[in-house]
This record gives sequence, structure tokens and C-alpha cells, in this order.
Amino acid sequence: MTTSPYQHDDALTVAIAAPAKPEHVQLMQEAQPRVRFLYEPDLLPPMRFPADFSGDPEFRRSDADQARYEELLDTADALYGVPDVDPAALARVVRANPALCWVHTMAAGGGGLVKAAQLSQEDLSRVTFTTSAGVHGSALAEFALFGLLAGAKELPRLRALQQRREWPGRWPMGQLADSTVLVLGLGGIGSSLAASLTALGAEVIGCSRSGRPVDGASEVVSTDQLGSVLPRVDAIVSTLPGTDATEGLLDAEVFAAVRPGITVVNVGRGTVIDENALLEALDSGAVGFAALDVFEVEPLPAESPLWNHPKVLVSPHTAALTVTEERRIAELFVRNASRILAGETPANIVDTHEFY
Repeated sequence: MTTSPYQHDDALTVAIAAPAKPEHVQLMQEAQPRVRFLYEPDLLPPMRFPADFSGDPEFRRSDADQARYEELLDTADALYGVPDVDPAALARVVRANPALCWVHTMAAGGGGLVKAAQLSQEDLSRVTFTTSAGVHGSALAEFALFGLLAGAKELPRLRALQQRREWPGRWPMGQLADSTVLVLGLGGIGSSLAASLTALGAEVIGCSRSGRPVDGASEVVSTDQLGSVLPRVDAIVSTLPGTDATEGLLDAEVFAAVRPGITVVNVGRGTVIDENALLEALDSGAVGFAALDVFEVEPLPAESPLWNHPKVLVSPHTAALTVTEERRIAELFVRNASRILAGETPANIVDTHEFY
């Protein structure tokens, strides 16, 4: 390392710690020749579907292969992925490899894995952790838009009528145009969604920790000011990470303050919503529809009332997945590698106090 906390003089050695297709490793190698990749695909679990960075759970390494895998990790300057998506494996390599300076997590919410590794403050200061935040922004913004449209157009009512083969009198449907949508979190997902909603004629109120203005939002409030805008909104979308500060943010008090019949969409982390409070709000009519891609406990337990609730759309935490996700993560990684080689700060650094 040079005097810059991020710069390497000549090259960066990166161990491919997570499943990766050869073409994506080649893409990164061609984009940044100063990176040397340690890549032995036979040591990595096969993917079951695109961007399956955990890989086949039945995969096992022989003792010799495990030793070889750890040897690669322990001689690298950086890791592409958290080994076996396992906090204990991450902690082991951080302790074993004093030269390790950077770990990239494949998830947008990779801070949770870093927190679970229970690293020392010294290790957290020595190693930079980055996430794939932003890679999933457009896909999750589309799902949020889908959920908002489903709420405005009363999808549960339409499904019930169709199942009964009933043709009732006409009724006025809601519109996103001229509605007010509260977007919690204004990172890659929230800012992309705000732009789409504005184009459709909706008013967007943003909410972030800072309360700083952003394009597409007519108004931005801080989290402390959330209560002041709740009576004015027709829908709430959460894109927030799961942290101590966001846990249970959408609770009974919030649902009691909103207009009756609002739509709630969650594409951030499930812990942001108090699910018992949400169920009560759905039953009382305070919430008219909820589209949820994430949940407090995943997989969603079979006994959860959310599965069968007529006003809930359950998506099994799959809204972010697209066939281009792996390539976009590779492109993000190589951009960050180039920044590090230039002595610049990489994007998406994990906050090691709140771990997001």
C-alpha cells in the first residue's frame, strides 16, 4: 500500500470468492489489466439460477480443495464476494490475511454480513467493505412501481371479481397521476423510483436521514420529520436498509397517522415494517394494499397470515434479480478496482457503525 488508504502501486490481486461465470471474470480482466484474478471455478459452488452467489447448498469441497480455496483467499489483496456467503468464513480470512484491504459483497445490503462477522475495530479500519448497492436500483424501482399501480387499480378487488366471474357496475379507479407517494430512502432505488413517478404525474415526498433535496422529489424530509407528512400521502414505499435505526420504523403509530386505504410497498429490508402492525392496519382499512418483496423473517414462515391475506401481494425476495445482474456487479467491481488503483475512494463503502 502507498500513502493513500486505497492505492496500490502496480497491481491488485483479487480472489474470486463467490460463484462467477468465466465471461464475467474475463470482462473484468479486460477492463482493468492491472488486476490479477485468482479464479478456480471448480472450488466454487455451481449456481442454480442467475446471480446465485450462495450456490448449490449441496456443494462440498474436499479437504484438499478447501485448503486450496483458503490459500487463494489468504494471498489476495481483495475478495470478489464473501466466502461462501458465511460471516465466519469472512472473519477467518480477515484474521488470516494481513494484506487484505478490500472485500466486495455481492448483495446491496452486504453490511449485514459484515456485522455478523463480528470483526474487531482494528480489522474494520484495515479492510474496506463495499456492496453492490445501485446495481438493483432500476429492477426494484420497477417492482415498487408495479406495487403502487396494483394498489391504485385495486388488484385484490379485480382478482376477487374475476374468480367469481362477476361483472359489477363500473367504479372509478385510482391513478398514480395526481397522487402523493412517500419514498423512504433516496439511494439508487429511491431516486430511480422518484424519477419514474414524477414522469407519471405523481408528487413525490422523499424521506432520508439528511433531508437533502434530490431530483424528482418536490419535498424531502428527515426521518425525524416523517410524522409531519404522513396525513398527506396516498402510498408509502420503503427502500431502506435494515439497521438499528430503521427497525420497526413503519409501526402502528405510522399506520394510525395515514389516510385510510394507502398502499404500502417494501423493496428495502423486511425489518423496516412491523408486520403485526401492518396486518392490523390492513384489517382496519388504514392500509388498502401491500406489495412486499422482503419480510422480517425469510423465507416467510408458512404460518404467516401475510400469505393468505387478500390485500397482500407476496414476492419471495426476488424482485431485484435480473439476467444482467452478474454482469452489472462485475462492471461495478472493476470500476471500484480502477478507483482503488488510482488512489481514489471506491463507491458503496459499508458504514461500519450502522452496517449498511
